[in-house]
Amino acid sequence: MGVNTITHEVESQVSAARMFQALVVDSHNLIPKLIPQGIKSVELIQGDGGAGTIKQINFGEGTQSKYMKHRIDVLDTENFFCKYTLIEGAMLGDILESIVYEIKFESTSGGKCVIKSKSEYHTIGDFELNEEEIKNGKERALKMYKVVETHLLQNPTVYA
Repeated sequence: MGVNTITHEVESQVSAARMFQALVVDSHNLIPKLIPQGIKSVELIQGDGGAGTIKQINFGEGTQSKYMKHRIDVLDTENFFCKYTLIEGAMLGDILESIVYEIKFESTSGGKCVIKSKSEYHTIGDFELNEEEIKNGKERALKMYKVVETHLLQNPTVYA
């Protein structure tokens, strides 16, 4: 098994607390409302939203996958940190055992934040990852961050 690690940082005009609440804690409610064409629904399969919870993300019509399941490994609401693992879904295919994600929201000046993410792709055997697929995944995540950020900027009392 090999592990390929990708890191990424993006700045946000919204506070760490609000972005964390929107993108992590309440994402199962907010994201399907903001991006219904991409994410149809998010179901809590097991748990209450904290560590050990399993979420099933159901994708909209016309997407490549029908669903995927994440397990929340660590949820630190005081430090705005979450670690979760993709444990089931077409994204894993025959080449990936799992993908482990870490996301941290760090406060910056002026009530803004930096979102730092790390993705660990645990491959089966010596398989090499397709860089284009990784790039596409990063772009989808960035688009989702921007949709959420725009929503929060337009609605300053949401998660305030």
